[in-house]
Amino acid sequence: MDILFILIKKSATLMTMSRNPSTPLSKLSAEKLASHTPSAPAPSHLPESMIASVSLLPEDKRLILFTRHSLRERSDGNGFASYQLPLTPKGRVLAKSWGRWLAGHLPYSLDVDSISSPIGRCIDTAQLMQEGAGLKREISHQSLLVEPGSLVTEPDIANPIFKEIGVLNFINRFLQGNLEGTKNAYQGGLDILSLFYQNQPQHGHLMLAVSHDTLLSAFLAVMFDVIEIDWNDWPKMMEGVFLWFDDKPFEQANAYFVWRGEVYIRPISALLDGYRAAGFHPSKLLLPPEVKWT
Repeated sequence: MDILFILIKKSATLMTMSRNPSTPLSKLSAEKLASHTPSAPAPSHLPESMIASVSLLPEDKRLILFTRHSLRERSDGNGFASYQLPLTPKGRVLAKSWGRWLAGHLPYSLDVDSISSPIGRCIDTAQLMQEGAGLKREISHQSLLVEPGSLVTEPDIANPIFKEIGVLNFINRFLQGNLEGTKNAYQGGLDILSLFYQNQPQHGHLMLAVSHDTLLSAFLAVMFDVIEIDWNDWPKMMEGVFLWFDDKPFEQANAYFVWRGEVYIRPISALLDGYRAAGFHPSKLLLPPEVKWT
């Protein structure tokens, strides 16, 4: 497969705030990917980027859709959403319609267990997407997918800051390593990648992983190796990233991801090297048990 090593055409923030200009992130040539451009209209209220991403998906991969939950009730003015906030009626319709659309227009089976944040709106999103696809599979609750759970080591310290400074400032301080009670940014990204790697579906299947905006935005920032994002980079409700891995051991694999109509490759070894260069020990990472990394 041909790989194009070119600049990433993201927002100005993502282009200028990179930790390392030589970050080994590359964009795949769209001509080498299977084309799925369905004629059926997208579900109402679905972010436009999702259909652009669907058209770039390859065939017969062990595909994962890491998505923010569907439309929910309003949060407070600081961007903090209570765990109790439910999906709106439109959000429930959207989740079900999106599941039906994916099942009917992708060469992938959704007949596989899902993983989700244990928060109600995420579980409901996964359940409704399954229902739309005509399925009723297990939904495994994953604490790593709770906001800001995957990022935090000391909740008593970090959670009050999260509520005080708002989600965008929290994520940017996390990315810059300037936030007490949280993981190193590379660790946060690697732990989520490891979770996905260990829960990959079979070839030709699509697994749902439902989470929150904070986790998705932090994960993408780590994958793009940036230390600051803005609201233009923030994932909308029901917006997500498609990803898959090489059929290789975790530490040797590439992570492929499709975000807002572009396909990228990130070597997992580059994230491991970044984590080690920051002076952290691999024993803190939630790596697959077979990984022997020193």
